[in-house]
Amino acid sequence: MTDTDRCQAPTSAMTPVPYRVRRRVSENRDSATLELEPVDQALTAPLPGEFMMMYAFGIGEVAISVSGVPTGADTTITNTIRSVGAVSRALHDAQPGTVIGMRGPFGTDWGLGTAAGRDLVIVAGGVGLAPLRPVVLGALADRDAYGTVTLIAGARSREDFLFDDELRRWAEGGVIDVHLTVDVPVQGWPGEVGFVTEPLRRLRLRGGNTTAFLCGPEVMMRNSAVELLRKGLAASDIRVSLERNMQCGVGWCGHCQLSPLLLCRQGPVVGYDAAEPLLAVEEL
Repeated sequence: MTDTDRCQAPTSAMTPVPYRVRRRVSENRDSATLELEPVDQALTAPLPGEFMMMYAFGIGEVAISVSGVPTGADTTITNTIRSVGAVSRALHDAQPGTVIGMRGPFGTDWGLGTAAGRDLVIVAGGVGLAPLRPVVLGALADRDAYGTVTLIAGARSREDFLFDDELRRWAEGGVIDVHLTVDVPVQGWPGEVGFVTEPLRRLRLRGGNTTAFLCGPEVMMRNSAVELLRKGLAASDIRVSLERNMQCGVGWCGHCQLSPLLLCRQGPVVGYDAAEPLLAVEEL
């Protein structure tokens, strides 16, 4: 193989494949979940933690983590999109029948299967719950494969939670331990108030037999990881999803570089042993 061959990705990796919005669910004031089905050709099924490059025709493309993955013969890909710019706004507003270009899947996954036999701690901040939803669903689908499963999800207010109905079912089902906390309490709020580190601090964990999955603002992940380290978890047993400006998905453009890492290929999911020194550098 020549150096030129090594530098070239398959043309198909850069060619959007048409997917049609089958179902749209408004999650809160600025986020919506799209269930997308292939118009013709189906892409490789994504794994929890991987991301898709989603193209709003005539507007642009943006990287979005998957919030639901196909099972069995299903070819549906699910993405939850927060409206924060022109491209994400167009995707967020897409109604059933709209055709969207899809590339991927790209990146590293959560590796849920490698945590079999261990306790799971899942910590999400805000829209960070979207990439972690497949971890929860995967643990529920194979519940006997894991020990205790704890989900801690935080949001600015009660109205900002994603997957509100699912969170309620998970909490009421008693199969996993669910802690919901908000920054701004309102009358009648039955959950907790404060940062996700508050319920995390109270957990009794088996440090040597626990795997943690973190996704949210970097300061939240860093503070949560510090608390988990104090409870005896190894840094390599703490997995975080790092977000950067991904524009190609295949490591060509370099926009997603975080020090030595190209996050579209070596991330977004990395162990905290690799992420810790990077997150400690301000404005890196």
